[in-house]
Amino acid sequence: MEIKFLGGAREVGRAAIAVKTGKTQILLDYGVMLNHTPGFPMHVPPREVDAIVATHSHLDHSGAIPIFHISEPKPVYGTNLNLELTSLLIKDFIHLSSYYLPYEYIELNAMIRSHKNVNYREEVRVGDIRFMLLNSGHLPGGASVLLEAEGKRILYTSDFNTIETRLLPKADQNYGELDAVIIESTYADEDHTERRVLEEKFINEVIDVVESGGTVLIPAFSVGRAQEIACILAAHHFEYPVVIDGMAREASRILMGHLEFLRDPRLFMDAIHMVGWVEDWRERKRVAKRPGVIIAPAGMLKGGPATYYIQIVGKKSRNAIFLVGYQIPGTPGRELMEKGRCVIDGKVRKIKARIGFFDFSSHCGASELKETIRGLRGKPIVFTIHGAEGNCQKFAKWIKDEVGLEAKAPNPGETFTI
Repeated sequence: MEIKFLGGAREVGRAAIAVKTGKTQILLDYGVMLNHTPGFPMHVPPREVDAIVATHSHLDHSGAIPIFHISEPKPVYGTNLNLELTSLLIKDFIHLSSYYLPYEYIELNAMIRSHKNVNYREEVRVGDIRFMLLNSGHLPGGASVLLEAEGKRILYTSDFNTIETRLLPKADQNYGELDAVIIESTYADEDHTERRVLEEKFINEVIDVVESGGTVLIPAFSVGRAQEIACILAAHHFEYPVVIDGMAREASRILMGHLEFLRDPRLFMDAIHMVGWVEDWRERKRVAKRPGVIIAPAGMLKGGPATYYIQIVGKKSRNAIFLVGYQIPGTPGRELMEKGRCVIDGKVRKIKARIGFFDFSSHCGASELKETIRGLRGKPIVFTIHGAEGNCQKFAKWIKDEVGLEAKAPNPGETFTI
């Protein structure tokens, strides 16, 4: 069996892996790199692809899948919730970036029609390859892939999280004996603050601002993070006004139809009933000027209603802007963290509001990644991917030196035979 790394090797973005036997070839994810112009994985002729497995809806894993639906439809396997969230994000991506994309809404619709719904731990056969999806704990409807062919068993973790959050259960790690593992390295050299401690600090700081008459803007990813923050506020019986805006509303509506994927459906519904939904500009202007919490995309301030709110909330020192997710270098959110200012609508804006960062990550931290490696059964070769700034190489070295497994940080385009 051959594994070829088409993207996501020694970088974060455009995740794509081809797995090929003598008879069958499937792709595990096919994402984009979200730079100024979208970057794509290495090309694979669609006629040579039998199926695509979509692990989760983030565009760095899903954003290029419609390319395989330009001439003829290809089956796309994933959970039904993943399909709905992926469709939402790709629709928005086309709306914002269609000038740079080799596909349009018609290909997205063909992708939706080609979707094959798979439940967790349900076995699927494509040619001589068998696979199943396991809950990855990373994103609602997200999955790791356990794949078997030619007598070999491969695990592709995709993005995963082994710690339960307010929104999601932890990853299913009952992998069995393995011959190869493809694992993310996003936080290979960094641990996250313990969840309970982080939540308490976050809640205390939010209450402090609101009780002083301030407004807290929480720029958050529409899928997963926005709902997680709402659940944290609900779990701590937060008593002040909370509103949710932008695409996070639609993502929340979708999740209401798939409660079985969530850790605590009752808490999620309590959170949804607690928050107000901003539906128009009049409401937007009103909530920006009253004490309370505003949860709005984009999580890195690259567009979305958060860019409107920051212009009002950012002007007053009694207000706060709390970032709750990773900020990619070069984004307005990263600049805000590092310099206390950001460029919105082409203008440099000095922010007077309090700025805070709370690492509510949906990825494993370094300790969880290492624990996962130590718990593997069999003597698998390990491929470290999905890491920036040398993290893939560092993690591969640690695996070799400390655990004694063969480990490689593949280069883009490298092929390995298992």
